[in-house]
Amino acid sequence: MKYEDYREIYSQLKKPHDIDNLAKRYGLDREFLLVLYTQRTVRDATRRFYIVKKDMKKIAKEYRQGTSIAKIARMINFPPVLLALMLGAEIGLPRKQFWKYIRDPNSCHDKRLRKELEMVAADDIIYSPKGSQVQTERGQWGEKKLQDWLDKRELKYRTEVELRGEYTKTPDCLLEKPIQINGSKVHWIESKASFGDDIELRKNARRQLKPYTEMFGTGAVVYWFGFVEGIEPPEGVMLLPGTYFNDHMHLEPKAKDF
Repeated sequence: MKYEDYREIYSQLKKPHDIDNLAKRYGLDREFLLVLYTQRTVRDATRRFYIVKKDMKKIAKEYRQGTSIAKIARMINFPPVLLALMLGAEIGLPRKQFWKYIRDPNSCHDKRLRKELEMVAADDIIYSPKGSQVQTERGQWGEKKLQDWLDKRELKYRTEVELRGEYTKTPDCLLEKPIQINGSKVHWIESKASFGDDIELRKNARRQLKPYTEMFGTGAVVYWFGFVEGIEPPEGVMLLPGTYFNDHMHLEPKAKDF
């Protein structure tokens, strides 16, 4: 995706309802827009976390005076569940208890608090249990799609689960023998059910991609929802769009054993 197009879409994803509005306006896939919205929301929440935390006594006062957590979250444009978690520390609700109540509101015997937590969970499509499950399932979907692609070509590999404990860092698929993709040797493939922009790529490079090249050699990372044209991966890492692994690509295999 061209950087200009990406920035135009990304800048308009401010609220959950923007996902459906932009899907209709531009004819874009809703899941792709949800991925972008998730990335933007998490980054903004991380950036503003301590700013919001400094105002927590004031927010707690508003809450005690009857203002709902969901309403405060909308006023300051902050993820409702995350705000409720931060508020919990201020009003004496332990983190472990908070998550128990969020996952099972009926276990909370405080009528107002139970209603408040039900509201924030319904409003928050990122940090709520349901939102977290969606992200987990998306990641599993990407890993399965990669494994199916390798299996159809009868390429042997070990998964992250199988490698755990053997290495300090483990890619999603470590190939038994390197393969060639677009003229480059690939020893491992990492699956990312996200969109690759500069921020995402830098984060992935630091935490995973660079260590993988040091331990296993050259490899590839697939961004299932695409990436910005022109971004530069670390040396020894190839960027692949999700479309590379579409079924029609199986007619003319682009990978072969070395």
